[in-house]
Amino acid sequence: MNHDRSNGWEAVAQEFIAARSDIGSSVVRQWARSLPARAEVVDIGCGSGAPMAIALAEEGCSVFGIDASPTLLAAFRQRLPAASAACETVQGSSFFGRKFDGALAVGLIFLLSEREQRELILRVANALHTGARFLFSAPREPSAWNDLQTGQPSRSLGEQHYLRLLAEAGFTLLTVHVDEGGNHYFDAILYDGCT
Repeated sequence: MNHDRSNGWEAVAQEFIAARSDIGSSVVRQWARSLPARAEVVDIGCGSGAPMAIALAEEGCSVFGIDASPTLLAAFRQRLPAASAACETVQGSSFFGRKFDGALAVGLIFLLSEREQRELILRVANALHTGARFLFSAPREPSAWNDLQTGQPSRSLGEQHYLRLLAEAGFTLLTVHVDEGGNHYFDAILYDGCT
């Protein structure tokens, strides 16, 4: 039996590509401008690259994409041929075996279990330089729902819980951005990274 490592995203990849809008790309562009020139950024759960990785590249970032869906990653590679890309789960990713100036996880973290969310935040800290930034999206209030496209369970741990997890990993929350669709983006800086 073939297990879907993408948790349902491979099956809906073409539908996801067709439905993806530019909502949130202005937040990502603003965030990218706060990074060093030619910053190296890992886009965790990069999907097809549109619109977030494209926004990063257009702002001068060197983009590295990770996604478990082969179809989405193929679209990412086509849209961003200069970017490095890895077809792997976020839970098992090596993050290219290097450190970055920034990490982005839009529309991803709340798709993971509470334990996996905590582990991902710790692993992101290990993949960043001190002073690097981490931007991820999640509702500010604790909530649970089923993803509209895959039907997979989704859960936001809520702002207070994310603040604790970020602090445990050495991050300080700088601000929470809100995009034109009402989505929340937690913008944190790594002051005391894990080793």
